[in-house]
Amino acid sequence: MDKQLLAQGVRKMAITLVLMFTGPTFVFQAFKNEGHPWYYFVLSIGLLMCIFAIIQGFLGIKKIVDAILGKKQGT
Repeated sequence: MDKQLLAQGVRKMAITLVLMFTGPTFVFQAFKNEGHPWYYFVLSIGLLMCIFAIIQGFLGIKKIVDAILGKKQGT
């Protein structure tokens, strides 16, 4: 088992956990204040956080699996 790769995967999952809560919070706050001039900015930041959380989650799980099972030959 590659401990350094496992640590990187756990770090990515920690970032994912933070973004999984902050992204929807930003989106909720944006929808709550639709008349505000910064509505589209806050909504786009929230949506980007949600998308980034999904991507980080997949990459984190991939790193953890690679650390536990070992990397494939040729990749």
